[in-house]
Amino acid sequence: MDTKTLLQEALHLRPAEKLRLIECLVYSLDKPDEKVEEIWATESEKRYQVLKSGNVKTIPLNEIIQSNHH
Repeated sequence: MDTKTLLQEALHLRPAEKLRLIECLVYSLDKPDEKVEEIWATESEKRYQVLKSGNVKTIPLNEIIQSNHH
């Protein structure tokens, strides 16, 4: 079934069925990509270790906010 036909059929659904279809479609787009999640987990661990080691200079949030307002 092509997209156009699928859409035409979906438009004939009852409102509750349309809502359920929308929810399912949105959910299918919202699933996290496991590879991306793994990459971010590794990266966040690296950043945490660097932070713990003291090899980076941290900047207090209030300084960042002040510097962006000038």
